[in-house]
Amino acid sequence: MNKIGILTSGGDSPGMNAVIRAVTRSGIYYGAEVYGIMNGYEGLIDGDIKQLFESSVADIIHRGGTVLGTSRSERFMTKEGFNQALKVLKDYGINKLIVGGGDGSLRGARELADVGIDVVGVPLSIDNDLGFTDYSIGFFTAVTTVTNAISNIRDTTESHGRANIVEVMGRNCGDIALYSGIAGGAENIIVPEKGHDFKEIVKKAIVGKNRGKRHHIIIMAEGAGDSRKFAKEFEMATGIDTKVTILGYIQRGGSPNVLDRILGSTMGNMAVEHILNHLGGYAVGVKAGKVGIYSIAEALKVEKVFDDNLDEILKIISI
Repeated sequence: MNKIGILTSGGDSPGMNAVIRAVTRSGIYYGAEVYGIMNGYEGLIDGDIKQLFESSVADIIHRGGTVLGTSRSERFMTKEGFNQALKVLKDYGINKLIVGGGDGSLRGARELADVGIDVVGVPLSIDNDLGFTDYSIGFFTAVTTVTNAISNIRDTTESHGRANIVEVMGRNCGDIALYSGIAGGAENIIVPEKGHDFKEIVKKAIVGKNRGKRHHIIIMAEGAGDSRKFAKEFEMATGIDTKVTILGYIQRGGSPNVLDRILGSTMGNMAVEHILNHLGGYAVGVKAGKVGIYSIAEALKVEKVFDDNLDEILKIISI
């Protein structure tokens, strides 16, 4: 009998529970035993594993976070930790493994695939920083959370005639800033992939103020600079009272939206179907609206490309 292990690793992401639910029930449907590995690669090393049944994943599709727990494991990156993880898989008889997480988690999955473990990766990251898939699970929920926050911030910003620099997550990828900037009606975004023209941002704000505009929202990805320093410089240059809002970990939490529940369910099911019928070493992704399977080694070589077209649209519609 096939024994499928599933773990979630790295930063938590809305939709992780949808994947866990889909993997568990799909595996059981196809006659496999399914085992939940607690706290990511750390739990794999420690042998913190429990068998999952249909009832184990009841009423979790709507919940944020992950019922299996997650972590970032430095031990897994050592030879001793890696070999212990392999031993645990062998001891439990787990011959198939599904790993849900972001770039680091999927690189760990690739390392396991390189030594012969049948493994499939599922992209779970609010940053949307994986180049092989158009969207990672959790991204759109995070964008929705940020967009709702922008709406609330605008209410008070407009009331007081202020500007607000809203700092969002994204150390190396500005997709949260880009998508929430469009959806939230921001005047500017500042992202790590592109430089910004401070004079143009200032000019835009002053022109808006002179025509009676009472608010100015700028979305800054955390990897694009110091939001507090930028706010001080912006206030000095424009004369507009400027505040900073750092959204932080609120972006990771909350109930996954409809799209992330569907993506989680679809990708989880496809991961199981593939791993039961083929060798491992693959990742699930979505391209042009279709979920598909890709070589994990090749998938992780694909560079994430910033969407300049959406950036240009934002500039046009935010004049």
